[in-house]
Amino acid sequence: MIKRFALLQAFVAVARTGKMKEAANVLAVTPGAVSQRIRQLEETAGQALFLRTRDGVELNASGRELFAALAQPFEALEAVDRELDPGKSRNRVVVSTMQSFAATWLVPHLGAFARLNPEVEVVLETSSRLIDLKREPVDLVVRHGLGKYPGLESAWLMAPELIVVATPGLLREDAPIRTPADCLRYPLLHGPRRKDWQIWLEAHGVDDPNSTKGHAFPDRQLIIAAAVAGQGLALVHDVDAEEPLRSGTLVRPLNISWPAQFAYYAVATSESLRKPAVRRFRDWLVKEAQDEPNSALVG
Repeated sequence: MIKRFALLQAFVAVARTGKMKEAANVLAVTPGAVSQRIRQLEETAGQALFLRTRDGVELNASGRELFAALAQPFEALEAVDRELDPGKSRNRVVVSTMQSFAATWLVPHLGAFARLNPEVEVVLETSSRLIDLKREPVDLVVRHGLGKYPGLESAWLMAPELIVVATPGLLREDAPIRTPADCLRYPLLHGPRRKDWQIWLEAHGVDDPNSTKGHAFPDRQLIIAAAVAGQGLALVHDVDAEEPLRSGTLVRPLNISWPAQFAYYAVATSESLRKPAVRRFRDWLVKEAQDEPNSALVG
């Protein structure tokens, strides 16, 4: 029974973090031990529970079903553990964010927070999945979007510049791009979640079901490569397209101001923000982000 619990505990940790190494840090074991436990659980279940990706792992359909069944019981156990040892969580802040934001901005800045708040322990999880802040043991998430999170408190952090790019040969004289809606005349190139174009168009007042249609790619480099190949319009961060723009391989068919509401936000429940450590981290995050030029962010 104890062994089976350890396998399920490892599964929940990996499902939450999306990485064996980060789950290992949470469980205070080696990544190899976590990987072995997941393999044993999949063998016991008789099916795979994760899809292996270049950035880590993500739940497949079977994994999502199992996680839905386990999430609430494990949250209840963790709540009891916190009550038994309240000092353990008082000065700990569990933060979930995307891998790109963590690697390019948050991790390099965490040293500044640690120097100001040596008593606060930050536990960082990287995941793009939807987090239920009212049920999961996560204090705060950083997400990219329009800041509309009903029932939660969101604080604007920064707005990196996204631009539309294409090859000159793709653009047609009979279909000029003068407004965001005009982009829908062309094939659109997407990331794996097919969200950027939809949110970008919505931010400009365009709501169209065709905004999610087109080829999808796992990362920005491949999206740019597809754009260079003339396969469609790409919506990318300006720094990622710097070289092909400089060489003229890609051009910007539409030059408009980026809507500042499409940004990174720090999101938490009002209950979580009552914890002094969480409030302190959130307030530091806002100040640190807004003190730095947006051009420094790549993510």
